[in-house]
Amino acid sequence: MIAVFLETAAPRGASVVLVLEMAMGIGLLLGAWLARKGRFQQHAWCQSIIVLLNFAVVGVMMVPSFRVHVLPRIPAKLGKAYYALATAHGALGTVTELAGLYILLSAGTNVLPEKLRITKYKVWMRSVLTLWWVVLLLGMATYTRWYVPHLFRK
Repeated sequence: MIAVFLETAAPRGASVVLVLEMAMGIGLLLGAWLARKGRFQQHAWCQSIIVLLNFAVVGVMMVPSFRVHVLPRIPAKLGKAYYALATAHGALGTVTELAGLYILLSAGTNVLPEKLRITKYKVWMRSVLTLWWVVLLLGMATYTRWYVPHLFRK
């Protein structure tokens, strides 16, 4: 994995985002561990910070990149891995981030009306954690496809 970072054509920002996202994925696992240990206040802080940090990273780095490099080529280029991976990552990532924000609002605030709040937290949180890791793996695949050209030479 280190060699992949050293031999990429990635802009520094993309590499920073990748490392940050991997750290956030590990942080979410740490947060899940905190919940299993009954340390719910620390769990809530950990998960909330990561969901909000991710929201900022997505808004500042990923959405602009997607709008410039991918969106104009949808649907014509979806048959190419370069665009298909980025589109799948973006679509599933959007759903996952919105679900994370929904959990945050439902569990951590009184903003949502009682009818719209979650009652089965474990199912929601475990599902979103699983989706987050799928999105992270798609993001790693996207990064590799976009910025590691020596792996895809013909």
